[in-house]
Amino acid sequence: MALPLAQIPSEVIREVRSRKGLAFFIFLIVSFTVLGAGFVWPYKYESRVVIYADDSNIIRPLMEGSAVTSNIEERLSTIQETLWRRSVVERAATDKNIFGDSAENLSGEELEARIASLRENTGVSPRGDKYFSISYSSGSPLEAFRVAQKLGQLFIEENIRKKRAESRNAYEFIDKQVKSYEGQIALVESKLKEFLSENVDGTEDEANARMANLRGQLELAKMDKSELESRAESLQEQIETVSPTLSQGGRTPDAFERRIQSLEARLDDLRLQYLDSYPDIVTIKEQLAELRNQRDAAEARGTRDNDSRLVGGETLVNPLYQDLRGELVTTRADIQTIETRINGLTRLMAAQEQRMERIQANKAEYSELTRDMEVNKEIYDDLLKRREMARLSMHLDIEGQGLNYEISEAAQYPRSPSGPQFPMFAAAGLLLGILAPFGAAVGYVQVDPRVRAREQLEETIGLPVLGELPRVRTPFEKRRERRITIIIVIAAVLVSITYVAVAVSELLGVI
Repeated sequence: MALPLAQIPSEVIREVRSRKGLAFFIFLIVSFTVLGAGFVWPYKYESRVVIYADDSNIIRPLMEGSAVTSNIEERLSTIQETLWRRSVVERAATDKNIFGDSAENLSGEELEARIASLRENTGVSPRGDKYFSISYSSGSPLEAFRVAQKLGQLFIEENIRKKRAESRNAYEFIDKQVKSYEGQIALVESKLKEFLSENVDGTEDEANARMANLRGQLELAKMDKSELESRAESLQEQIETVSPTLSQGGRTPDAFERRIQSLEARLDDLRLQYLDSYPDIVTIKEQLAELRNQRDAAEARGTRDNDSRLVGGETLVNPLYQDLRGELVTTRADIQTIETRINGLTRLMAAQEQRMERIQANKAEYSELTRDMEVNKEIYDDLLKRREMARLSMHLDIEGQGLNYEISEAAQYPRSPSGPQFPMFAAAGLLLGILAPFGAAVGYVQVDPRVRAREQLEETIGLPVLGELPRVRTPFEKRRERRITIIIVIAAVLVSITYVAVAVSELLGVI
C-alpha cells in the first residue's frame, strides 16, 4: 500500500525518532566504514609526458607532390598500439633504472604480469590538435614518474624507427617491382623483335596500301592494252586497203624524198624520248634504209625528168604500206609488253593477297605483344616515378623531416595522488552516515504494508474516514524516550568527535 508523497517526510522522521538506536548504529557503521575505506584505498600517483606532433616544417610545402611524408591518421589509436607493442612494453618492464637490478632476471610469469600492469595503467589522451599526453599511474610516485618518462622516450624512438623502416620497406618493395617489370618488358621486347624478324610482311595498313597501288596499276595496264588493241585493229584495216607494192606510173622518186624526210623527222622526235633500242626507232630505221635503197635504185636507172621521176616496168614497195606495217608491228609489240605487265601485276596481287592472309593470321599475336608492351611500359613508368617518390620519402625520414614528435612537457614527479583522496572519504563518510538512517527509513516506509495515513485507507476501500485517533504516550514513556534521546545524542556527538579526530590525525600524519 503506497504512502502518499506528502506524508513521507513526517513518517520518515517518526520512524527515525522511534528507532533512535538503530539509526545511531547505521550512522556509526556507515561513517566509519567509509572512513576505513579511505584508509585502505589504493592511492594512485600519475605522471604524464606531453608530446607535440610537428608536421608543418619547411620541407613539407617544398616536397608536396614529389614525396610522401608521414601523416597522423587515427592518431590516438596508432599511438596506443605503438605503446602496447610488446617490444616497447618489454623494454620498459626490464629497465633497471625503473624496477631495479632484478628487472632483467624476471621469470616468464612475472614478466607477463608486469607487462599487463604497464599496459593497464598506461593511458593516451589528446590535448589539442597537435598535442597528446602519455600518462602512467602507479602506487609509487617515483615509479609513475620514471615509467612515464621512459614511455615518452620509447614512443619517440619507436616512431622514428618505424618511419624509417616503413619508408625503406616501401622503397625496396617498389624497387623490386620496377626490376620485375624491367624483366617483363625485356622479355616482351625480345618476343616482339623475334616476331617481327620472322614475319617481314609488314603491317595491315602497308599491305592494304600496296594492294591498292597494284590494283590501280593493273587497271591502267588493262586500259592501255585496250587502247593498243583498238589501234592494232585500225592499222590492220588500213593495211588491208593499201597495196603493198607500186608499179610503173606510180609515184616519182620525189615521193621517196618526202617520205624519208617525214620518217627522219619522226625518228628525231623518238630519240628525244627513247633509246635506239626502242622498237619504234628500230622499225623506222629499217624503213629509212629500205626507202633509201629504192631511191638510189630509181636514180641509177636514170628515169628522172624535169618535173618528176617515174618508175616504169618494175614493181616497187609501197612506202605507205611499209609505214602502216611498221606501226602495226610496234603496236603488237606494245600489246605483248602490256600483257607481260598485266601478268606480272596479277602475280604480284596474288602474292599480296597471300601476304595479307599471313598478316591477318599474325595480327592477333602482334596485337597481344604490343598490348603487353604498352601496359607493362605504362606501369613501369608509373613505378619509376613512385620509386623516386619513395626514395625522397626515405631520405626525408632519415633526415628527420616530415612528421616529427617532440617532447613538449617532460614528465613531472607527482606530489599528490590522483583520484579520490582521504579528505574526500572523511567528508563523504560523515555525510553518508548522517543520511543513511533517513534513506533507510524512506525505503522502509515505502515497503511497510501497514496503514500509516488516512489517505491510504480512503484510496484502498473507497470510503471516507470519519475520525482518526492520535497516539497517546504515558509520562513514563515520555521520560524514557527523553533519556534515550539524550544518550543517543551524546553518543552521536562523541562518535562524531572521534571520527573527526581520526580523520585529522590521518591528515596530519599522526596515524
